[in-house]
Amino acid sequence: MPRQSGYTLIELIMVIVLLSIVATVSVRFVGLSTQGALDTSARQLRALQSVVISEQLTRDLREAFPLSVRSTGSCIEWLPMEAGTNYLNLPATEVSQIEIAEFAQPPVVSNRRVVIYGYGTTTGDIYTGANPGPVSSLISGVNNTAVPGSPATISLSASHRFNSTSPARRMFLVGEPVSICQSGRFLYRYSGYAPTSTQPDPPPVTPEVLAASVTGTVNFLFQPATLQRAAVVQFTFDLISADGSEITTVSQEVQIRNVP
Repeated sequence: MPRQSGYTLIELIMVIVLLSIVATVSVRFVGLSTQGALDTSARQLRALQSVVISEQLTRDLREAFPLSVRSTGSCIEWLPMEAGTNYLNLPATEVSQIEIAEFAQPPVVSNRRVVIYGYGTTTGDIYTGANPGPVSSLISGVNNTAVPGSPATISLSASHRFNSTSPARRMFLVGEPVSICQSGRFLYRYSGYAPTSTQPDPPPVTPEVLAASVTGTVNFLFQPATLQRAAVVQFTFDLISADGSEITTVSQEVQIRNVP
């Protein structure tokens, strides 16, 4: 009887077991490699988010009028400087018009006020526009064209007496307040609301989302400006991964230029 060739049942079982082991190892290797790539991508995305958030905060804060910055810890508020120039003459009495050097670019005047000096007054006075005080009533118009015998001027909606003058005759136009506040896992930016003597936390307007993966407590620390140095804002916050397994900590210091 001729001999038949082939595989035994034991040999087939051994092959199947070996192939199963190879397949398991391969799948595990591919899975770990894929997860590693996803984790790396998530870390890079959080790092990019932290850079974008920090850069936006830094740009905003550098344009703040330094004496207007105030913080509750998880919420910071300031008045943004929109433009600046020199005044030519500032009487010690109430004025409704200020003679100025021309602006390099005509500024927007809607909801803008004039600030002159401001040192020696409270932050509340900066926001309420006390009269006399460093912050004027709302600007009603700007004539930015100077001709011989008729300088450029700023007109105020109501007469105002400034309680001090600038050593360099500098003046600035400030806009409506801006706030950055934390609420749960979100960091919000608020703008377009009226200034008040006390800091709102949060302001009563619809905000923009600045960050949506914040964990813990955001901390804004503010060191006021003096005649010798600029104001400093330090902020720290944590961004958490989607699965909650990793945290990226962001910490930065911003100097706000001194503008007496």
